[in-house]
Amino acid sequence: MASGSNSPENPIAGDSLRRFGWLSGTTCLLALVLGACSSTVKDDPNSQASVDKLYAEAKDDLASGSYDRAIKSLERVEGRAAGTLMAQQAQLDLAWAYHRSGERAQAVTALDRFIKLNPSSPALDYAMYMKGLVNFNEDLGLFGRLASQDISERDQQASRDALLAFRQVVEQFPESSYALDAGLRIDYITNTLAVYEVHVARYYFNRGAFLAAANRAQQTAQEFQRAPAVEEALFILAQCYDKLGLQALRDDAQRVLKQTFPKSAYLDGNYAAAKKAWWKIW
Repeated sequence: MASGSNSPENPIAGDSLRRFGWLSGTTCLLALVLGACSSTVKDDPNSQASVDKLYAEAKDDLASGSYDRAIKSLERVEGRAAGTLMAQQAQLDLAWAYHRSGERAQAVTALDRFIKLNPSSPALDYAMYMKGLVNFNEDLGLFGRLASQDISERDQQASRDALLAFRQVVEQFPESSYALDAGLRIDYITNTLAVYEVHVARYYFNRGAFLAAANRAQQTAQEFQRAPAVEEALFILAQCYDKLGLQALRDDAQRVLKQTFPKSAYLDGNYAAAKKAWWKIW
């Protein structure tokens, strides 16, 4: 990407003076006029040199953590360099600046716009990967850890959005340098979502809403078949069917639990001992 410091000198004034040098009687006047024109070009906010300078300043602000200032500059760069590779890069940088400043919705909007407007861009895999990162949050933060917050109790929509974005990277760009990391994050998010569904099923079960608990547990077992949390989901499902008087379905759930997790502590009926903390997902 070109920068302002690498831009060539503006040749307009020198070329014009050579072209009209034979008008010796008006040389001084032409010099004044052309000098003014050259100054106007340099001051033109839409000139390449001005856009390069503005983008360089935005990158400096990004590097220093001045995200609000970087956002304003990048928005101007995107508008002034529309249709160029610089505009595409500004869109990605803008999404990152929004993300770093805590504006997740605006970051996602910027990335969605990039993906829609640049379907053949060589940076499309990066845009999808970044969309996953923006939505992905595995760190509860200091206050969450101090309060022993359960990750499964949080709203999981962002996790589902991240899962979709990472799956797009892996499926559409299997050779991408971002595919391996995206795959690892898919596993983590899948397990977290399964834990969340089990948490909801357990909530319903403890309140006597056995049908609702059974539906949630069954959904977990079907949607996240390879997740460790399915072990508890099957146990809850069997318990719900037992409470509902559905012995055949209860026996079937217990059979699947035994076949899938033959060493499960849930098979002994020791629910409290078998129940795991949310972070024990592997």
